Amino acid sequence: MNEGLYELLVSAGVRSQLEDLRPELTASTARIDEADLPRILSQHVADALVRHINPSTALRLVNDLLNSLEGEQENVLPDGDISLLHAIEKATPLGSRRPYDQRPTTPLREAALLTNAPDEPSLGRELRAELVSADSVDLLCAFVMWPGIRLLVEELRQLRAHDVPIRIITSTYTGCTDRRTLDRLVHEFGAQVKVHYETKRTRLHAKAWLFKRNTGFDTGYVGSSNLSSSALLDGVEWNVRISQTATPTLMRKFDATFESYWNDPVFESYDPTRDAVRLDHALAEAAGKATTEALSLSGLQVTPFPHQRVILDQLEAERVLHDRHRNLVVAATGTGKTVVAALDYARLCNAGERPSLLFIAHRSEILRQARRTYAEVMNDASFGEFLVDGQRPRGGKHLFASIQSLLRTDLDAVDPAAYDVIVIDEFHHAGAASYRRILTHFAPRELLGLTATPERGDGLDVRDFFDGRTAAEVRLWDALAADLLTPFHYFGVHDVVDLRGVRWIGGRYDREELDSRIKENVDRARHVLRQLEQKITDIGAMKALAFCTSTHHAQFMADYFTANGVLSLAVTSAPSAHDRVEAVEALRRGDVKALFTVDMFNEGIDIPEVNTVLFLRPTESPTIFVQQLGRGLRLAANKPVLTALDFVGHQRAEYRWDRKLRAVAKNMTRRELIAAVHAGFNLPGGSQIVLDEVAREYILDNVKKGINSTWRSLVAEARDSEIASLKLFLDDVGVELSDVLKNDRSWTTLRREAKHELPPAGARESHLVRRVRAVAHVDDAPRNAAYLELLTDHMTWRNLSANARRHAAMLFFSLWPGGGGFTSIEDGFATLAQEPAVRAEMREVLSLTMDAVRHNTLGGNRSDLPLRVHATYTREELLAAIGYADLTRRRMPAQAVAGVFHVPEKQLDALLVTTVKTEAGFSPTTMYRDYAISRSLMHWESQAAVRADSETGQRYRHHAERNHDILLFARQHKVSAFGGGAPFVFLGNAHYVKHSGERPMGVTWKLHDPMPETVFRWASVT
Repeated sequence: MNEGLYELLVSAGVRSQLEDLRPELTASTARIDEADLPRILSQHVADALVRHINPSTALRLVNDLLNSLEGEQENVLPDGDISLLHAIEKATPLGSRRPYDQRPTTPLREAALLTNAPDEPSLGRELRAELVSADSVDLLCAFVMWPGIRLLVEELRQLRAHDVPIRIITSTYTGCTDRRTLDRLVHEFGAQVKVHYETKRTRLHAKAWLFKRNTGFDTGYVGSSNLSSSALLDGVEWNVRISQTATPTLMRKFDATFESYWNDPVFESYDPTRDAVRLDHALAEAAGKATTEALSLSGLQVTPFPHQRVILDQLEAERVLHDRHRNLVVAATGTGKTVVAALDYARLCNAGERPSLLFIAHRSEILRQARRTYAEVMNDASFGEFLVDGQRPRGGKHLFASIQSLLRTDLDAVDPAAYDVIVIDEFHHAGAASYRRILTHFAPRELLGLTATPERGDGLDVRDFFDGRTAAEVRLWDALAADLLTPFHYFGVHDVVDLRGVRWIGGRYDREELDSRIKENVDRARHVLRQLEQKITDIGAMKALAFCTSTHHAQFMADYFTANGVLSLAVTSAPSAHDRVEAVEALRRGDVKALFTVDMFNEGIDIPEVNTVLFLRPTESPTIFVQQLGRGLRLAANKPVLTALDFVGHQRAEYRWDRKLRAVAKNMTRRELIAAVHAGFNLPGGSQIVLDEVAREYILDNVKKGINSTWRSLVAEARDSEIASLKLFLDDVGVELSDVLKNDRSWTTLRREAKHELPPAGARESHLVRRVRAVAHVDDAPRNAAYLELLTDHMTWRNLSANARRHAAMLFFSLWPGGGGFTSIEDGFATLAQEPAVRAEMREVLSLTMDAVRHNTLGGNRSDLPLRVHATYTREELLAAIGYADLTRRRMPAQAVAGVFHVPEKQLDALLVTTVKTEAGFSPTTMYRDYAISRSLMHWESQAAVRADSETGQRYRHHAERNHDILLFARQHKVSAFGGGAPFVFLGNAHYVKHSGERPMGVTWKLHDPMPETVFRWASVT
């Protein structure tokens, strides 16, 4: 191999692929082993031969390669005509597959658009040609019909004869799938079929084929064609052909997404002998032809939706982690609160022992549906009895009772501890005397409250019954992603009112001064109506709620709209206001187009028909903002979307647009939020945030300036306050912990700038205040207890508990990632003892963080490592925990930037994964490398140079036989809300399943413990 050959290859257009092989190709003494030749050809030359070189040049290149093998001259190809070798097939008793002369019109290396036009090949013809050379076939199709399958029968039979795996995902969408066709696919062609049975929410619409080949020339088709005759032959259908060579990123995403769907429990395996009746019923229901309901239990296991699984995990954490047994779940109607309660009850059952249960509601229909749900979950048709409408229980161990019937019994004769578990539906009624009597009398082991609206219009907050806490809450974006709410189109519209001069008091605008700017502003009222007319095509179909600054403002706006042809009413607490019940009915009928109010519709009353929400005042509280938006998010017939108009003017710097937008657009870093304001938000469920040009500039300016101005305002607040507790200060001012622990600042810094009296600062305080944020994620009890012990005022090294010693190195390197110049960890803690103010702050942060934890952690497989599965660790902590970070060996976390850490003395590898590898957001080239396939499966890509047969590759593949552990850590983003490196969730031990490719290897790992639902959501590609 010489420089001339290298240059010849470069001339073929493959310089980038050959750079890493240049030393091997150009060395004067280079010898390429025969075993290496296929690798070099397949990875670096083959594409050039096919794509860039004419046949005679290709022949010369191959011969030059062969000549470089000493003693192998007989392998040189003869001159003359050149034929293309299509494939080499091993002979089998069944004979060979169909000859490859039936090839797709589009070469396997190219992409194309197929439209079933007269002068181009039909999709059906291309699919037949693709099938004969595939080594596996995946199909994602909304519905499957026999006319489409029969066009491919001969090819499918060949695949079955040669054991080529076929996987099909389909659905009951519109009831069009033909069940008998699925039966034939399973029985006759050996296909594995999975079905999405859900008929009440958005169904599967995708149509796509994936053909994998051992040669690496994978191809796929994505488009509009279902498996029907017209779709494959002459229908007006568009399909894009992608390939591993031309569109590798698209192929990677296709593969990742299909694998995720295939492993998603919502897609259920179809067995004709077992599931035919169920599928027939689901198809009939989807087609609107179902006429009867099953009178007995389905016998199928009730599994939670993802948002319900999160609630269940949070409830378990409240009980196990915090020992809290009075818990409130807040979730909108339609999110399946009763299913959550039933599944939660099933979790409380131990070894067949069922705790006594009292389920309370105020209507018999709710009770009957609840009993049915519990019976399904328990798979026991006889589960539960009623105390309602005159029905009396015989035993009453599992009782579904109306509040009215319950109060008519002799409560004093009922043992207060008669029920282990009490569930109260619609808990916002708990302020009534009837509910209070029940709550006072009974003393259950577990109390669970369910409500959609914790805050009531009369000022009562039912969270007060639970020490002000909510155990679990379905967040807005979760409900939208699950199609449980109506999508919204939120328009941020520039305002004509400048609020920068309005006083800011107690975290909000001064109400009187704000009202004086708005309440009788005719120009603003005209602007509001004009913007509404531009956004809504038919004002006559509008049913709007509008939130105002005061009763005066609400009446003024109602009068102005009515005077301009939009009949409206003011519904407030003023004596002259319209009756609320009558006004709501008028809005529902369409007699009135808008109701103007202040706070009366934040919660409580349910008006699904509302299709428009107007924010006519600045809403400082993200919670209230979401509540008001939520008034229009209930699902209703003929309401495809909620329109929301928010009038965005010049605000004071203290007004937190970042918190308001994060409340509806998921938690984002500041950089991500700025990018989203610039380029657009990515919301689930078809929702949109649209900002006009002026509003966008207002918001960008506010977000960019917000951090510094917030710090100045925090210092001013602290200066005027005598509060010495971090928790009480955050609650009083209404800011997040991340607002205080930011960059080089901390609670200690804030109090010193506010001139509070604190212990004198030691020599290391200026460094340590920047590291307080390094303990703001600690979420497991053993580590929290250890850190608190290490930070006590009277800590002595010799008296430390075993738990504290196990965790000492983790805290040390968290505070000094570069070692701090210390020769021992003990010396570091001796220096830390001289910083009482920072230690006190760290203890407060640890307590705050632990109190907010809503998930459990598990013991790992390695008792010698101070790690808990599903706990969160910084890079510094985990490297100390696995024995990599070491003062003696001078291995410091500050210098460790790799994503893989091999610790031979501990017989382990730690793999660190960041799913979003660029802070700019979506990146097609990196998104589909490391991702969760399911809660138990993780796809991971090795470092670029790793080959399957290398020592590292062998260690990954055979780790179990070698008693070598693979530990997996994952995070979503590189940077945390506190400004430093984001911590990783420890996913526990991983076990090798399979791999594909090399340099890098794509490895599928199976987790010993399934990841939490919250982690799976951000780690998954779907």
